[in-house]
Amino acid sequence: MPSYLIADSGSTKTDWCLLKKGKKPVRFSTQGINPYLQSKQDIEAMLRAELPWDNSKYQADKMSYFGAGAANPEKQVFLEEILVGHFGIKKTEVAGDMVAAARALCGDNKGIVCILGTGSASCYYNGNKIKEQRPSLGYIAGDEGGGNYMGKRILQYYAYGTFDTELTIGFEMRFGNDIQQIINTLYHQPNPNRYLASFVTLLKDNRGHYMVENIIEDCLNDFFHTSILKHRNSWNLPLYFSGSVAFEFRDVLENLCGQYELEIGDVIKSPMDGLMKYYKGLLE
Repeated sequence: MPSYLIADSGSTKTDWCLLKKGKKPVRFSTQGINPYLQSKQDIEAMLRAELPWDNSKYQADKMSYFGAGAANPEKQVFLEEILVGHFGIKKTEVAGDMVAAARALCGDNKGIVCILGTGSASCYYNGNKIKEQRPSLGYIAGDEGGGNYMGKRILQYYAYGTFDTELTIGFEMRFGNDIQQIINTLYHQPNPNRYLASFVTLLKDNRGHYMVENIIEDCLNDFFHTSILKHRNSWNLPLYFSGSVAFEFRDVLENLCGQYELEIGDVIKSPMDGLMKYYKGLLE
Protein backbone atom coordinates (compact mmCIF):
# COMPACT_ATOMS: atom_id res chain seq x y z
CA MET A 1 0.00 0.00 0.00
CA PRO A 2 1.64 3.32 -1.10
CA SER A 3 2.47 5.86 1.58
CA TYR A 4 4.15 9.26 1.96
CA LEU A 5 5.92 10.99 4.81
CA ILE A 6 5.80 14.74 4.23
CA ALA A 7 7.46 17.46 6.28
CA ASP A 8 7.14 21.23 6.23
CA SER A 9 9.88 22.87 8.24
CA GLY A 10 10.45 26.48 9.18
CA SER A 11 13.21 27.74 11.41
CA THR A 12 10.94 27.49 14.46
CA LYS A 13 8.66 24.49 13.88
CA THR A 14 8.39 21.39 11.68
CA ASP A 15 5.05 19.78 10.80
CA TRP A 16 5.19 16.09 9.82
CA CYS A 17 2.43 13.96 8.31
CA LEU A 18 2.34 10.28 7.38
CA LEU A 19 -0.16 9.62 4.60
CA LYS A 20 -1.28 6.11 3.71
CA LYS A 21 -4.05 5.30 1.26
CA GLY A 22 -7.26 4.45 3.06
CA LYS A 23 -5.85 5.39 6.48
CA LYS A 24 -6.26 8.45 8.70
CA PRO A 25 -3.25 10.82 8.45
CA VAL A 26 -0.80 10.63 11.35
CA ARG A 27 0.64 14.02 12.29
CA PHE A 28 3.67 15.00 14.36
CA SER A 29 5.39 18.22 15.35
CA THR A 30 9.01 18.98 16.25
CA GLN A 31 11.33 21.95 16.49
CA GLY A 32 12.27 23.67 13.28
CA ILE A 33 15.27 22.74 11.16
CA ASN A 34 17.59 25.17 9.41
CA PRO A 35 20.78 23.73 7.85
CA TYR A 36 22.43 27.15 7.91
CA LEU A 37 22.06 27.47 11.67
CA GLN A 38 22.25 23.88 12.92
CA SER A 39 24.92 21.22 12.64
CA LYS A 40 24.32 17.63 11.53
CA GLN A 41 24.73 16.53 15.14
CA ASP A 42 22.18 19.09 16.39
CA ILE A 43 19.54 18.03 13.85
CA GLU A 44 20.11 14.32 14.45
CA ALA A 45 19.87 14.79 18.22
CA MET A 46 16.63 16.77 17.89
CA LEU A 47 15.06 14.09 15.67
CA ARG A 48 16.05 11.30 18.05
CA ALA A 49 14.58 13.21 20.99
CA GLU A 50 11.40 14.55 19.41
CA LEU A 51 10.54 12.15 16.58
CA PRO A 52 11.94 8.67 17.21
CA TRP A 53 11.02 6.50 14.23
CA ASP A 54 9.80 2.96 14.83
CA ASN A 55 9.83 1.11 11.50
CA SER A 56 7.68 -1.63 12.99
CA LYS A 57 4.96 0.95 13.68
CA TYR A 58 5.42 3.59 10.99
CA GLN A 59 6.43 2.89 7.40
CA ALA A 60 6.57 5.08 4.30
CA ASP A 61 7.55 4.37 0.70
CA LYS A 62 8.56 7.94 -0.09
CA MET A 63 9.39 11.11 1.78
CA SER A 64 9.11 14.75 0.74
CA TYR A 65 10.82 17.27 3.01
CA PHE A 66 10.38 21.02 2.49
CA GLY A 67 12.33 23.40 4.64
CA ALA A 68 13.87 26.78 5.31
CA GLY A 69 17.37 26.81 3.83
CA ALA A 70 16.69 23.66 1.79
CA ALA A 71 16.64 25.25 -1.66
CA ASN A 72 20.44 25.20 -1.83
CA PRO A 73 21.66 21.99 -3.59
CA GLU A 74 24.52 21.56 -1.12
CA LYS A 75 22.13 21.82 1.83
CA GLN A 76 19.74 19.40 0.12
CA VAL A 77 22.46 16.73 0.08
CA PHE A 78 23.28 17.56 3.71
CA LEU A 79 19.63 17.18 4.80
CA GLU A 80 18.94 14.12 2.66
CA GLU A 81 21.79 12.26 4.36
CA ILE A 82 20.36 13.08 7.80
CA LEU A 83 16.78 12.20 6.86
CA VAL A 84 17.59 8.92 5.11
CA GLY A 85 19.77 7.95 8.05
CA HIS A 86 17.02 8.68 10.58
CA PHE A 87 13.92 7.40 8.77
CA GLY A 88 15.44 4.80 6.46
CA ILE A 89 13.31 6.00 3.52
CA LYS A 90 15.54 5.78 0.43
CA LYS A 91 13.20 7.68 -1.90
CA THR A 92 13.56 11.07 -0.20
CA GLU A 93 12.94 14.43 -1.87
CA VAL A 94 14.37 17.59 -0.29
CA ALA A 95 13.24 21.01 -1.50
CA GLY A 96 12.90 24.57 -0.23
CA ASP A 97 9.95 25.77 1.83
CA MET A 98 8.85 27.91 -1.09
CA VAL A 99 7.96 24.76 -3.06
CA ALA A 100 5.73 23.63 -0.20
CA ALA A 101 3.96 26.99 -0.02
CA ALA A 102 3.47 27.11 -3.80
CA ARG A 103 2.01 23.60 -4.02
CA ALA A 104 -0.21 24.17 -0.99
CA LEU A 105 -1.52 27.59 -2.02
CA CYS A 106 -1.60 27.57 -5.81
CA GLY A 107 -1.87 23.95 -6.87
CA ASP A 108 -1.79 24.17 -10.67
CA ASN A 109 -2.47 27.92 -10.81
CA LYS A 110 -0.11 30.86 -11.27
CA GLY A 111 0.57 33.31 -8.47
CA ILE A 112 3.00 35.31 -6.37
CA VAL A 113 3.77 33.15 -3.36
CA CYS A 114 5.08 34.72 -0.15
CA ILE A 115 6.34 33.27 3.11
CA LEU A 116 6.18 35.39 6.25
CA GLY A 117 7.13 33.32 9.27
CA THR A 118 10.32 33.53 11.29
CA GLY A 119 11.91 34.68 8.03
CA SER A 120 10.52 35.84 4.68
CA ALA A 121 10.68 34.96 0.98
CA SER A 122 8.70 35.31 -2.24
CA CYS A 123 8.56 33.94 -5.77
CA TYR A 124 6.57 33.83 -8.98
CA TYR A 125 5.00 30.36 -9.42
CA ASN A 126 3.90 29.44 -12.95
CA GLY A 127 1.55 26.65 -11.88
CA ASN A 128 4.24 24.01 -12.17
CA LYS A 129 7.60 25.41 -11.13
CA ILE A 130 9.02 28.27 -9.10
CA LYS A 131 10.30 31.10 -11.22
CA GLU A 132 11.85 34.45 -10.35
CA GLN A 133 12.46 33.75 -6.66
CA ARG A 134 13.72 36.77 -4.78
CA PRO A 135 17.09 36.27 -3.05
CA SER A 136 17.02 35.71 0.70
CA LEU A 137 19.70 37.39 2.78
CA GLY A 138 18.66 35.62 5.97
CA TYR A 139 18.06 36.97 9.43
CA ILE A 140 21.21 39.12 9.62
CA ALA A 141 20.84 41.15 6.43
CA GLY A 142 17.32 40.42 5.19
CA ASP A 143 14.05 38.63 6.11
CA GLU A 144 12.10 41.87 5.79
CA GLY A 145 8.61 41.46 7.26
CA GLY A 146 9.44 38.20 9.01
CA GLY A 147 9.26 37.54 12.72
CA ASN A 148 12.96 38.03 13.39
CA TYR A 149 12.90 41.30 11.42
CA MET A 150 10.03 42.56 13.56
CA GLY A 151 11.85 41.27 16.63
CA LYS A 152 14.87 43.46 15.86
CA ARG A 153 12.61 46.51 15.66
CA ILE A 154 10.94 45.62 18.96
CA LEU A 155 14.30 45.16 20.70
CA GLN A 156 15.57 48.46 19.32
CA TYR A 157 12.47 50.31 20.47
CA TYR A 158 12.88 48.86 23.96
CA ALA A 159 16.65 49.27 24.29
CA TYR A 160 16.69 52.82 22.88
CA GLY A 161 13.83 53.99 25.10
CA THR A 162 11.37 54.56 22.24
CA PHE A 163 8.54 52.54 23.78
CA ASP A 164 6.13 54.28 26.11
CA THR A 165 5.62 53.04 29.67
CA GLU A 166 2.89 50.57 28.71
CA LEU A 167 4.98 48.74 26.09
CA THR A 168 8.17 48.96 28.16
CA ILE A 169 6.43 47.18 31.03
CA GLY A 170 4.91 44.71 28.57
CA PHE A 171 8.34 43.90 27.15
CA GLU A 172 9.95 43.47 30.55
CA MET A 173 7.17 41.20 31.81
CA ARG A 174 7.75 38.86 28.87
CA PHE A 175 11.51 39.06 28.30
CA GLY A 176 13.05 40.66 31.39
CA ASN A 177 14.84 43.98 31.80
CA ASP A 178 18.46 42.79 31.73
CA ILE A 179 19.63 44.12 28.37
CA GLN A 180 23.06 42.50 28.74
CA GLN A 181 21.44 39.10 29.25
CA ILE A 182 19.25 39.69 26.19
CA ILE A 183 22.34 40.57 24.14
CA ASN A 184 24.16 37.50 25.43
CA THR A 185 21.26 35.27 24.44
CA LEU A 186 21.08 36.91 21.03
CA TYR A 187 24.77 36.64 20.19
CA HIS A 188 25.96 33.58 22.11
CA GLN A 189 23.05 31.13 22.25
CA PRO A 190 21.73 28.88 19.44
CA ASN A 191 18.96 29.99 17.05
CA PRO A 192 19.09 33.79 17.38
CA ASN A 193 16.48 34.10 14.63
CA ARG A 194 13.95 32.21 16.76
CA TYR A 195 14.82 34.31 19.77
CA LEU A 196 14.21 37.55 17.87
CA ALA A 197 10.94 36.19 16.46
CA SER A 198 9.73 35.39 19.98
CA PHE A 199 9.45 39.14 20.64
CA VAL A 200 6.52 39.28 18.19
CA THR A 201 4.20 38.13 20.99
CA LEU A 202 4.42 41.71 22.28
CA LEU A 203 2.86 42.90 19.01
CA LYS A 204 0.17 40.21 18.99
CA ASP A 205 -0.90 41.05 22.52
CA ASN A 206 -1.00 44.83 22.03
CA ARG A 207 -2.85 45.32 18.75
CA GLY A 208 -4.38 48.77 18.52
CA HIS A 209 -1.47 50.55 20.22
CA TYR A 210 -0.16 53.08 17.72
CA MET A 211 3.49 52.06 18.14
CA VAL A 212 2.61 48.40 17.64
CA GLU A 213 0.58 49.15 14.52
CA ASN A 214 3.42 51.30 13.16
CA ILE A 215 5.98 48.51 13.65
CA ILE A 216 3.76 45.91 11.98
CA GLU A 217 2.90 48.12 9.00
CA ASP A 218 6.45 49.43 8.54
CA CYS A 219 7.99 45.95 8.62
CA LEU A 220 5.44 44.44 6.24
CA ASN A 221 5.72 47.45 3.95
CA ASP A 222 9.47 46.82 3.79
CA PHE A 223 8.66 43.30 2.54
CA PHE A 224 6.41 44.74 -0.18
CA HIS A 225 9.15 47.12 -1.33
CA THR A 226 12.08 44.70 -1.22
CA SER A 227 10.27 41.60 -2.45
CA ILE A 228 6.69 41.71 -3.70
CA LEU A 229 6.92 44.83 -5.85
CA LYS A 230 10.05 43.48 -7.52
CA HIS A 231 7.94 40.82 -9.27
CA ARG A 232 6.62 42.12 -12.60
CA ASN A 233 3.58 39.85 -12.27
CA SER A 234 2.49 41.27 -8.90
CA TRP A 235 -0.10 43.53 -10.53
CA ASN A 236 -1.78 40.85 -12.65
CA LEU A 237 -1.65 37.77 -10.39
CA PRO A 238 -2.98 37.09 -6.88
CA LEU A 239 -0.62 37.25 -3.91
CA TYR A 240 -0.64 34.17 -1.67
CA PHE A 241 0.80 34.16 1.84
CA SER A 242 1.93 31.42 4.19
CA GLY A 243 3.42 31.66 7.68
CA SER A 244 2.61 32.62 11.25
CA VAL A 245 3.30 36.34 10.77
CA ALA A 246 1.19 36.52 7.61
CA PHE A 247 -1.67 34.70 9.31
CA GLU A 248 -1.53 36.83 12.48
CA PHE A 249 -1.37 40.17 10.65
CA ARG A 250 -3.54 39.38 7.64
CA ASP A 251 -5.54 42.57 8.12
CA VAL A 252 -2.40 44.67 7.60
CA LEU A 253 -1.48 42.67 4.48
CA GLU A 254 -4.97 43.27 3.10
CA ASN A 255 -4.65 47.02 3.71
CA LEU A 256 -1.24 47.16 2.03
CA CYS A 257 -2.53 45.20 -0.95
CA GLY A 258 -5.34 47.73 -1.21
CA GLN A 259 -2.89 50.63 -1.12
CA TYR A 260 -0.78 49.12 -3.90
CA GLU A 261 -3.83 47.94 -5.88
CA LEU A 262 -2.81 44.28 -5.65
CA GLU A 263 -5.07 41.24 -5.38
CA ILE A 264 -4.69 39.09 -2.27
CA GLY A 265 -5.48 35.38 -2.40
CA ASP A 266 -5.38 32.83 0.41
CA VAL A 267 -3.46 33.46 3.63
CA ILE A 268 -2.58 30.32 5.59
CA LYS A 269 -0.61 29.69 8.77
CA SER A 270 0.98 26.45 7.56
CA PRO A 271 1.13 24.73 4.16
CA MET A 272 0.51 21.29 5.67
CA ASP A 273 -3.24 21.07 4.97
CA GLY A 274 -2.64 22.02 1.35
CA LEU A 275 0.26 19.58 1.07
CA MET A 276 -1.88 16.79 2.48
CA LYS A 277 -4.45 17.44 -0.23
CA TYR A 278 -1.74 17.55 -2.90
CA TYR A 279 -0.15 14.24 -1.85
CA LYS A 280 -3.44 12.46 -1.27
CA GLY A 281 -4.04 13.05 -4.96
CA LEU A 282 -0.79 11.25 -5.74
CA LEU A 283 -1.90 8.26 -3.69
CA GLU A 284 -5.08 7.80 -5.71
